[in-house]
Formats: sequence, structure tokens, C-alpha cells
Amino acid sequence: MLMYLELIWYFIICGSVMFYIVLDGFDLGVGCVHLFCKKDEDRRIFLNAIGPVWDGNEVWLVVFGGALFAGFPIAYATLFSAFYTPMMILLAGIMFRAVAIEFRSKLESASWRKVWDVLFSVASIVMTLCFGVVLGNLVSGIPLNMQGDYLGTFFQFFTPYTLLTGVMAVALFSMHGVIYLVMKTEGEIQAQVRRWVNPSILFFVVVYGTLTMATLIYKPHMVTVIKNYPGLFSVAIVAMLSIANVVRLSNQKKDGMAFLFSCISIVLLFVLFGIGTFPNIIPSSGIVENSITVFNSASSEKTLKVLLIVACIGVPLVLAYGIWIYHIFRGKVKMDHHSY
Repeated sequence: MLMYLELIWYFIICGSVMFYIVLDGFDLGVGCVHLFCKKDEDRRIFLNAIGPVWDGNEVWLVVFGGALFAGFPIAYATLFSAFYTPMMILLAGIMFRAVAIEFRSKLESASWRKVWDVLFSVASIVMTLCFGVVLGNLVSGIPLNMQGDYLGTFFQFFTPYTLLTGVMAVALFSMHGVIYLVMKTEGEIQAQVRRWVNPSILFFVVVYGTLTMATLIYKPHMVTVIKNYPGLFSVAIVAMLSIANVVRLSNQKKDGMAFLFSCISIVLLFVLFGIGTFPNIIPSSGIVENSITVFNSASSEKTLKVLLIVACIGVPLVLAYGIWIYHIFRGKVKMDHHSY
């Protein structure tokens, strides 16, 4: 019974991460491309495209942290102590983004708005890069002792592979954000953003292809499961077909469906990450036995049972809230005196 509960909680955590990267991914992507737009009015449209939903999207990051703390406290302790500095950078990015969104349009001054625009975009890029670097380290592994304590330094997080993973995250979220903007805008600004779709997808495909080759050469453990179960290779094929379908649908101006397939491709790419890393949550780059896994870091069976009841109540409420908000603010961005 304990093993099934551990797996259920693992999937709850993976689900919260999926929701986060799909939902917060597009508003981080909007931030990444924010400075490509030069007109003040167009930048305001960008901000108002994500304005009603960006803070709600980050709820899934809180759900992830809470679920990890409840279900796998040892993994939580190791993750948030080992990655303490990157996590603080991530939190600083969240705060600066929030302040930039709220303060940008408080004054008519062009210099005032430019400062907050730059801050918003830089914070978005740094957050995305940081998120990718953390995922890269969860593929490569980090030096851990028997107690799960991190033995490395801050600069050991940054290797060519992890930095490439960070760049891939920036490329992926930028593509996702551009597709979202096409769906939410209209007129001249939509035509401008639509021209960014193909270059953003090309940028992502090039970076992802490079990362895939690097993974096959330097991180062969990520494809061990797929070698043993070749049917899982279909996940990678469907992911790439989904990305190709984004191009087709965007060119046909079926923007809602293009965004849907962008979401699907992100989910499938994360599934590939999960397939390659399972059952590790935080792998050790030294002694393999020191790795933090699903099965050696979970709470007790009774704890997991009780918390599962809480999750069955709380998670549907979060989902319902999110669906209602997206329903209310569906459609194109309309500017008024309440807008950012």
C-alpha cells in the first residue's frame, strides 16, 4: 500500500509542476519577448494579456512546494537547502516581476516605464533560465552525502549542460508566450507577433535538438528506460509532431488550437524528463546510493493517507478557481482605464 501512495504523491507533484510550466510558462515567455515590442501601447497590451492570470498561475508553484514538503520531506529538505541560492533568485524574480507589472503604468514618464519594462523582462529571463538550470542539475545529479546534504558550491550548478538546459527553457517559454500573445491580441499588434511565431519555434527546435544530442552523448541514463521500453519513444515523436502542428495551426490562424498544442508539447517534454529521471527526485552525481528517490524519502503511510484526503479537496478547488478565472478573462485583450 505504501508504494502505491508514494507513486500517487509523486504524480501529484509532477502534475503540479506540469500545470506550473504550462501556465506560468506562457506569462514568463511574454516577459522574455517583452522588449522586442517598441511601442508603449503594445507593451501595455502584453502586460494586460497576462495581467488577470499571472499571479494565479504561480499558485501551482506553491502547490508543488507544499506537496513535496508533505509527501517527500527528505527530498524537500535536500532540494531547498542544496538549491537555496537559485531558489532565492527565483523568488526575487517573482517579486520584481510583480512590482514591475504593478508599477509600470503608474506614471506617464517614458524613462519610468522603460526601467520597469527592462526589469520585468530581465526578471522573466532570469527566472526561466534559473528554472532550466535546476532541471539540468536534476538530470546531471548533484554531489550528496549519505544524509542528503549538498557537498558542492553555488558555481557547480553551472555547467555547459545545465546552462544549455536553461537556454532551452528560455526558448521553450518564449515560443509558448508568443503563441499565447497571438491568441490574445488582434489587429496590427497581432500581425506583428504572428511574425515571431516561426522564428521562436525555430530557435526552440535548434536548442532542443542540441540539448537532445548532448543528453544522448553525456547523459545516457536518461534514455535507458526508453531503450528497455521502445514504445515510450512515441512520447518524443508525438511531442515533436505537436510542435510542428503549432506551426501549421498558427499559419492557418487557428490560434486557440495552436496554443493548445503548444501546451501539449510542453507536457510531453516534461513527461520525457520524468521518464528519464524516475525514480530519482534528486540524483547524486557521486555515490548513486546517496540519491534521493521516491521510495527512500517519502512520509509514513498514515501521513500520506491523511494528506491525500487534503489533496483531494484542495487540488480540485485550485483547478476550479483557475478554470473560472480563465473563463472570465477569455477572448482578446481590451484596454480601458483599469488596465495596467
